[in-house]
Amino acid sequence: MALRKRFPILKEKVYLNSCSQGALSIDVREAYEKYMRDWDEKGSPWDYWVERMEAARHAFAGLVNADPNEVAVMTSVSAAVSALMSALDFTGERNRIVIGDFAFPTVGQIVHAQELRHAQVVHVPTAGNIIPVERFADAIDERTLLVAISHVSFRNGSKRDVEAIAELAHQKGAYILLDSYQALGTMPIDVKKLNVDFLVGGVLKYLLGSAGLAYLYVHKDHILDLTPTSIGWFSQANIFDMDIYANTPSPTARRFESGTPPVPNIYAALAGMKLVQSVGIQKIEARIRELTGALKEAAMQRGFNIVTPIDPNKHGAMIAIRSHKVDLLVKWLEQDNVIVSSRDDNLRISPHFYNNFDDIDRLVDCLTKHSELMV
Repeated sequence: MALRKRFPILKEKVYLNSCSQGALSIDVREAYEKYMRDWDEKGSPWDYWVERMEAARHAFAGLVNADPNEVAVMTSVSAAVSALMSALDFTGERNRIVIGDFAFPTVGQIVHAQELRHAQVVHVPTAGNIIPVERFADAIDERTLLVAISHVSFRNGSKRDVEAIAELAHQKGAYILLDSYQALGTMPIDVKKLNVDFLVGGVLKYLLGSAGLAYLYVHKDHILDLTPTSIGWFSQANIFDMDIYANTPSPTARRFESGTPPVPNIYAALAGMKLVQSVGIQKIEARIRELTGALKEAAMQRGFNIVTPIDPNKHGAMIAIRSHKVDLLVKWLEQDNVIVSSRDDNLRISPHFYNNFDDIDRLVDCLTKHSELMV
């Protein structure tokens, strides 16, 4: 693939850690340099920088089939979830938050922080490497205000049946929040088809941007009903009113935004998303499925313990393999110029469209060399 050349790290290393951070492209590096040039040459071009922010909003909205007015530009998923939680009322009888045990820590921690605001938190436990939909059915009831799930688990790559869980939530009158950080850029995501009320994600991983930029999707039917208290001057109906005597939230999802946006990260995000769009999400999904399929087959042939569901319809772009000394294994693989990561006792391997079958072969050969660290 010609685009592989746009990622310099691939000349020297096998990079299979996109679930942590996408490989740095020359496009993103040039985007940061352009930001510096614009700053140097134009001084403080805030009108232009706000236009860049709007371009990022539109680009993300296009990726998830949302209206741009349903998208808030945030600095992180933590900021996005915190702003959303600040708009929810937990003082009534409907005060429960149901959260799947594969949630990313930031979501779980913010959810539990709402206990100070009278929220009750209900965890949905795993069953091996999945969470059956039936367990959500058992946990969601008429007291549930919000159901929070991860699209793809950061621990083992397993994928939720989002539409089924959303249906369960809506049958009981609850909202559903989908954390799609581990899915964005690897598969088609349609917030209307998934029927979710809220979606969060960022550009650091498979969208190939950098840290410092994330998004919150809010279904248009909910925007005016929710007034966040975790806000900033960019949340206002007119950010240039500079009114210190009132809070006048935007009538769009912008009401969830905070202060001065992370302008450099917006440049990087636009460059990363442009790369993803140039390949096409359907092609990326097909390519990742080929690579993860080859990895699963080779790993099973060599007797490694795959802890990700084998069915390709039940996992995302990450494949997890058990190791009894995984931190040491990650270090040894790095010495072999193979970049991966770990969570729990699982080695996390996450290819993207820029990877090839030679990368998979090199990884498996290195794992075989270090087989004493494999379970």
